[in-house]
Amino acid sequence: VHVLGFGGSCFQKDILNLVYICESLNLNEVATYWQQVIDMNDYQKNRFANKVIESLFNTVSGKQIAVLGFAFKKNTGDTRESPAIHVATKLLLEGAKLHIYDPKVDHSQILEDLTHPSVTEEPEQVRSNVVLHSDPYSATAGTHAIVLCTEWDEFMMLDFGRIYGSMMKPAYIFDGRKILDHESLIKVGFEVQTIGRRLVRAGLARSCGSIAQV
Repeated sequence: VHVLGFGGSCFQKDILNLVYICESLNLNEVATYWQQVIDMNDYQKNRFANKVIESLFNTVSGKQIAVLGFAFKKNTGDTRESPAIHVATKLLLEGAKLHIYDPKVDHSQILEDLTHPSVTEEPEQVRSNVVLHSDPYSATAGTHAIVLCTEWDEFMMLDFGRIYGSMMKPAYIFDGRKILDHESLIKVGFEVQTIGRRLVRAGLARSCGSIAQV
């Protein structure tokens, strides 16, 4: 299950067309069913973003958060209707500073998506709180949390021991695609969370914002 929901321009458009056709044929119950697919998809994006905020002591103001993946799915540079746009926008509105890495999406496209008039009325503020990276290790260094939004295969191959050592503590990973080895991450020291599960490392005693002792 892709807990962040689907993106891309075609699938959502096709479902909305189904809603329209059903309504035109007075199949109101069927139209409602398909509309609920769209509504649930939007709900999942909100739910995931809120989970990040709640887990980080109900505030991300001033916190450094790495966003891994910005395309709506792996193996494409397409960001149309990408769930990452919604999640990033929500975190920016709550005062977070984002460090974004995607292996294929152009940096200019990410900024265009996050500063579009339909997304924000303060594009300069968004630009000042977004740092774009060409490397996942630089994107995660010094951050409080990692938010994984796209199921790129390379994310499963990252050296999370190295990443953990460079992050603020406690270090969180929010796996929006459920592709990572959560048990291994917990052994490294991460607090790992997905929708529906909260996996916490036993004996965690560090306060948020402190650097781990190596």
